[in-house]
Amino acid sequence: MKLFAASAFAVLMGTAAWADVTVGVSWSNFQEERWKTDEAAIVAALKEAGAEYISADAQSSSSKQLSDIESLIAQGVDALIILAQDTRSIGPAVQAAADEGIPVIAYDRLIEDGSAFYLTFDNVEVGRMQARAVLKAQPKGNYVMIKGSPTDPNADFLRGGQQEVLQAAIDAGDVTIVGEAYTDGWLPANAQRNMDSILTANDNKVDAVVASNDGTAGGAVAALTAQGMEGIPVSGQDGDHAALNRVAKGTQTVSVWKDARDLGRAAGEIAVALAGGAKMGDVDGAQSWTSPSGTTMTAKFLNPIPVTAGNLSLVVDAGWITKEALCQGVSGGPAPCN
Repeated sequence: MKLFAASAFAVLMGTAAWADVTVGVSWSNFQEERWKTDEAAIVAALKEAGAEYISADAQSSSSKQLSDIESLIAQGVDALIILAQDTRSIGPAVQAAADEGIPVIAYDRLIEDGSAFYLTFDNVEVGRMQARAVLKAQPKGNYVMIKGSPTDPNADFLRGGQQEVLQAAIDAGDVTIVGEAYTDGWLPANAQRNMDSILTANDNKVDAVVASNDGTAGGAVAALTAQGMEGIPVSGQDGDHAALNRVAKGTQTVSVWKDARDLGRAAGEIAVALAGGAKMGDVDGAQSWTSPSGTTMTAKFLNPIPVTAGNLSLVVDAGWITKEALCQGVSGGPAPCN
């Protein structure tokens, strides 16, 4: 499906050949499995359009990301896709691109700047899906909230969606949040340390964990396993292969699947359209959206899917993961592993 309207397509056809378009991508890091999938989808979309791909890895450094983007601009990119390491410090880079007339796509993480096109999944709904699955599995008890990075607005979008779902159970006295922590850099090791501390503070009296992505879920599960508590409900997101295997094994309850192939392809196609002169509002599915601080932006939100033991075949059928990888070490588990 083309992601730009006919008017935008006409603009593109009137410009120089797409082969003259270079799209630069600034990655915050490659620590998480999913970014390699996103990259492959972006590269494929650009290749189909005859556009060139160049990139830089900030290696989890906000200062390196600023210099990376400066370098990409100097190399003559026609559009930028930015996965921001620290959305609060990325502003000068976006301004530098705007000064050069280079369109920017804020990829998966919000950059509160009206000149950037915001492309992501509905992260508030991801949070709701996580909490719904955990609450269904454990309607009462002591909950721990393992949040994402404090420098990533998605962490608070997720947390807001989680709270929406849990609030009634909290008000009824069925659920008590006994521990809550941000996870610096979304690093699993930091999530594990946070989970260890919360378990110690509560004498292991924890019944469920709402973790905000699969990396933090992995850290939480490691901490629980060390205490012989594996199997209590734990949420995650991204559809990481290790997480889906945990769902099959019963040590993770849900991984909200955000098909990075769709997001990456959309980013590549939108970048080519904007580089060719299309307006942000011409992008199919684009909407006007107001950020938490009141910034009016043009955005596109893709729909996530919660994957649990009840629908694991979905990710195999979609070619996201092989049955062998999903079912490794699983004996008598849910379909398709049974």
